[in-house]
Amino acid sequence: MKVIGLTGGIGAGKSTVAGFLAELGASVIDLDKVGHEALARGGAAREAVIEAFGEGILDENGEIDRARLGEKVFNDPPGLERLIRILHPVIDAMVNERLAACRRRGAKVAVLEAAAMPEAGGDPRAGELWVTTAPEALVLERLKARSGYSAEEAQARIRNQLPAAARLSHADVVIENTGTLAELKARVKEEWEKLMGRMGQ
Repeated sequence: MKVIGLTGGIGAGKSTVAGFLAELGASVIDLDKVGHEALARGGAAREAVIEAFGEGILDENGEIDRARLGEKVFNDPPGLERLIRILHPVIDAMVNERLAACRRRGAKVAVLEAAAMPEAGGDPRAGELWVTTAPEALVLERLKARSGYSAEEAQARIRNQLPAAARLSHADVVIENTGTLAELKARVKEEWEKLMGRMGQ
């Protein structure tokens, strides 16, 4: 089974590309959703995170509020390191279980979709890293239209992530998302067919 790492900056179309890959037959594992599950009620990391950061991170329903948790660690490098030490092994174990399930099903391709994958040079489980990208001006337009952000809020979101050049420096495949949805779908299909060729399919 081929494992693809898929990442991209906010507004660059990463999740849309993941959806197109699923339509083509890939099994997609969204690491952000896995993280949500790990912190949810009954999740494997929930109690350790509450013990480390206090009940102030809980919302009125007793669920971990990721925004409150983020505020706790945003300007606290030791706190962020503590959160990573708790959360990442749990997420890794959950992802490994899902990859094993994909193999048992006979999946040909599994996609690990994540926002921050290139910070460590990619995911070691992935044989290739695919990166979606779009010009900043276009990303700003999309964020304002899709999420209702002001220009300042959209700029702040972009500044708070890994620079595009750092993502692209690790990429095996770059998917530029500068046109229509139909054009993006065709681009993904083209790269899928090349992947099938590399795999001898």
